[in-house]
Amino acid sequence: MSFVYPEFLFALSALSIPVFVHLFNFRRFVTVYFSNVQFLREVKIETQSRSRLKHLLVLAARLLTIACLVLAFAQPFIPAKNSSANTPEGAASIFVDNSFSMEANGTSGTMLDDAKNKANEIASAFPPSQKFQLLTNDFEGHQQRLVNREEFLELLNEVKISPSVKTLSEIYSRQKDALKSQGNSGGSTYIISDFQKSVSNIEEIKADNSLSCYFIPVTPAQSNNLYIDSCWFSTPIRQLNRPEELKLRIRNNSDEDYENIPVKLMLNGTQKALASFSVAAQSETEVPLSFTLSETGLQLGELSITDYPVTYDDKFYFTFNVAKNIPVLCINGKEESKPINSLFGNDPYFILDNQNEKSVNYASLPNYSLVIANEITSISSGLAQELKRFAQAGGSVLIIPSKNSDINSYNELLLSLEAGSISGKDSSATKVSNINYQSEIFINVFEKKKEKQNLDLPMVSKHYIISKNTKTREEILMRLNNGESFLSKYVSGKGITYLLSVSLSDEFSNFSRHALFVPTLYNIALFSQPVRPLSHTIGKEQSTEFPNTNIAGESVYRITGSSNLFEIIPEQKIIDPLTSVVFGNQLKEAGNYLLKAKKDTLFGLSFNYNRKESVLNYFSITELETMAEKAGSGNFSVVETNNKSLAITLTELNEGIKLWKWFVWLALAFIISEVLLIRLLK
Repeated sequence: MSFVYPEFLFALSALSIPVFVHLFNFRRFVTVYFSNVQFLREVKIETQSRSRLKHLLVLAARLLTIACLVLAFAQPFIPAKNSSANTPEGAASIFVDNSFSMEANGTSGTMLDDAKNKANEIASAFPPSQKFQLLTNDFEGHQQRLVNREEFLELLNEVKISPSVKTLSEIYSRQKDALKSQGNSGGSTYIISDFQKSVSNIEEIKADNSLSCYFIPVTPAQSNNLYIDSCWFSTPIRQLNRPEELKLRIRNNSDEDYENIPVKLMLNGTQKALASFSVAAQSETEVPLSFTLSETGLQLGELSITDYPVTYDDKFYFTFNVAKNIPVLCINGKEESKPINSLFGNDPYFILDNQNEKSVNYASLPNYSLVIANEITSISSGLAQELKRFAQAGGSVLIIPSKNSDINSYNELLLSLEAGSISGKDSSATKVSNINYQSEIFINVFEKKKEKQNLDLPMVSKHYIISKNTKTREEILMRLNNGESFLSKYVSGKGITYLLSVSLSDEFSNFSRHALFVPTLYNIALFSQPVRPLSHTIGKEQSTEFPNTNIAGESVYRITGSSNLFEIIPEQKIIDPLTSVVFGNQLKEAGNYLLKAKKDTLFGLSFNYNRKESVLNYFSITELETMAEKAGSGNFSVVETNNKSLAITLTELNEGIKLWKWFVWLALAFIISEVLLIRLLK
């Protein structure tokens, strides 16, 4: 216990006054006449004993009254634990958590309302001249400056729910920077939040010894939430008039089971599927939705459920494209390939364009999904450079060697495509012995295990030997008896390269006449379609890349709402051969959007709110105190009001617990006890 005015303790010397009064109080004796003096000695002894006890009790009451009054004037208090870190002259930075989880019900409305009330109490506890910083998850520029109390309260009233999510370490760092940039040598920071476990990384906070930090928890009335976490297709490629299966993951972050909850799928504003699901408490489930695509082009999707009170995560937006056809370019050596023409030329889903190696229109390459280098004797440097650009931009390249391939020119091309290399030609007869059934090229080709076991595989008379490069990402799709590759797949930048070890002529193998030829090349072409993410997350630093388009002059790429009522110009970077569009923090609302160049729509973009806020698991007071003690070196405190006002609690934390009122009440109590002793104790 400490004292504000310890000099008043010298007044305790006044305790000697009642002692002297009691010791030297010479009273007049009263003569009492008795008719019978037989018991005089006994009465005298009894009266003196009771009188001595009464005098001692009265003396004690007077001494305690004086002592309590003296101590009250000295203003005793119990010091705060972190009072040494407090700087009264410093500014105060107050963070109000306005993330989506604060939509849950609190004690006086939503949890955001509770947080704003607490921020108001904190500001009211300071003098009018105090400077404040108001910080939210938005991290807006104007939140870096310090304002007076009146301005602070005005800004506080404008705080609304935001999709932005920040971790505690980011919040504390921003508060610290704001206070330091204003020339404050100290100060205090207040973090008012629900302290979700998903974002409360207290262990990563770098404490500043000149700042006091107070964690002020806001407790929800209940922590139930049912939400759509994510969605995906069972297969990577969408086709017209083909059955599709979309799966979505539903999470139940509550202590109660949900049964027969409806979920709805909308595509381009039309309902496509409806299903129901049940999910146990604190668990998740996957819900399949089956439907058939009846139109090509851009598809804007929306999944929805119904849940209360946290509703921001009850919808999930996604976009995908259904190609009307797949353009394929076949660059031929001496002559066109009859097997390739028969496969792609007779299928309206594919548009086949044959060009001779000497008259290739390189400017048109970005318009194709698949480019086939068909039996070219020698790969020119110009063609090699363009194929590299095409693959790096996300295109697929299929390389079919000729009978007399120039191995050096092929290896230069393969090196630029980050593929294997050709080390020679093997004229010994062999056959294909193994197929990678797990590859997307073959995963749906065979329906029964029996078909795989009794499969008649292609025969090979001669082939080129493909050597593996340790720096390449290779997937062997078909393997020969001797362990060498028959067909390999490589990752080339954003695109894919397929390398066949044989020519399509009968001199090398019977592959072009084999039953596997059609599904192999068909799926290679099918999976050459560009695959984009179904959705993005608001608030994350994300971007999308696509091949350069013919946009020039003052024209720029724009992101618009699906109804054209919203438009922004995102950050744009051209990194040949790709264009990168960076989303940043410009998008604040979940939904489906369009990326446009001039008046043309390139593709769709979907944005959803961060699901971190959907997991309503919070740190308890005890857990916060334990982590704060480890992270703050005594500068971090968890504020628990215990039915007291926040202002009083914070004052006690800053200045300690003041005890002078208690001593005033004790002094009054001892005065009353003295009066009662004198009147009642005879």
